[in-house]
Amino acid sequence: MLFGAVGTLISFGIISAGAIQFFKELHIGDLQIGDYLAIGAIFSATDSVCTLQVLNQDETPLLYSLVFGEGVVNDATSVVLFNAIQSFDLTHINSTIALKFVGNFFYLFISSTLLGVVTGLLSAFIIKKLYFGRHSTDREVALMILMAYLSYMLAELFYLSGILTVFFCGIVMSHYTWHNVTESSRVTTKHAFATLSFVAEIFIFLYVGMDALDIEKWRVISDSPGKSVGVSSILLGLILVGRAAFVFPLSFISNLTKKAPHEKIEFKQQVTIWWAGLMRGAVSMALAYNQFTSLGHTQVRGNAMMITSTITVVLFSTVVFGLMTKPLVRILLPSPKHLSRMLSSEPTTPKSFFLPLLDNGQGSEAEQGNRSVVRPSSLRMLLTTPSHTVHYYWRKFDDAFMRPVFGGRGFVPFVPGSPTERNGPQWQ
Repeated sequence: MLFGAVGTLISFGIISAGAIQFFKELHIGDLQIGDYLAIGAIFSATDSVCTLQVLNQDETPLLYSLVFGEGVVNDATSVVLFNAIQSFDLTHINSTIALKFVGNFFYLFISSTLLGVVTGLLSAFIIKKLYFGRHSTDREVALMILMAYLSYMLAELFYLSGILTVFFCGIVMSHYTWHNVTESSRVTTKHAFATLSFVAEIFIFLYVGMDALDIEKWRVISDSPGKSVGVSSILLGLILVGRAAFVFPLSFISNLTKKAPHEKIEFKQQVTIWWAGLMRGAVSMALAYNQFTSLGHTQVRGNAMMITSTITVVLFSTVVFGLMTKPLVRILLPSPKHLSRMLSSEPTTPKSFFLPLLDNGQGSEAEQGNRSVVRPSSLRMLLTTPSHTVHYYWRKFDDAFMRPVFGGRGFVPFVPGSPTERNGPQWQ
């Protein structure tokens, strides 16, 4: 999480400085210092979904967690940076304005995080303690969805970062709230949220594709196509340099603090993390329209140039880098044959997926009868390995206070399904 936040700030600084240096020489339009800083925030927002689709969480748990966590925190940090930039008049920067900008950034980041955590804990406490909706799949799923949406609405109401609030609310709900509901509700929420996110992603790509054909903005810059290509190329180059400037140095620093070889980030994994952040997506598009258009329209040359360049970068990075991701990951991280056979032989039904989460430390009969069965390492096993770190002390505090109050795996009575399911089919 710290990796993503610090990396976003480094990438933001490099892209903003590069934009100031190169775009002024190209004379693309009347852009102010706030616009250049906004460009840094816009193109610091990554889209790691493509890489996550081809990474296997069981084969590379550390790499998967790094790519996922860095990608999500990266988007949230970019949005917070963008909001902080828009809150100030950066035409004349001095030490006072710089300090206020930094203070506003940390205020938005910390406040949004705390709001998400509080809303997530509130949802866990409500579902755990209140009788309303207890053991009813419909009501439990509805409560979880509405409480997650409440966190976003509260963030917008208090002018905070909605994406950051929802992110931390989701972390808390997955750790506490999700374990307080019945098994049928767990399976339902897993597939419901996966379906909703898939549909939302389709609409986002449809919107980007249709907006690429908007003639108005392209007509404004039609007299200088070479300059438009130059701006897009510079932005792609700055993205490449900005990613490399923090992925490899921060990975090196992280490896110095690790003693066990399996905890260190190998060079091939560093290249994968670097490549995963090269793609730009919906967040970059949304921030660009927010900064450079009014209700989606603009006749200003510099603003139109930035919108069309953003569209070009998003489409190029998604299509070209996205198509190259799977073969690159296969070359850098070849899948172990024995592990692939083990994974392919295991059941993949929803209920088998949740059995390890619901056994409360009691293994299944098959596992108790054969303790010598080797299981592939997973992210959950990685996180539960005892070590005297911050995570170790957090788990002690979590087991002693948090989970007894708010619920969680092993701290709530196991209920396989709703009362209707326990009584058998009603139509027979």
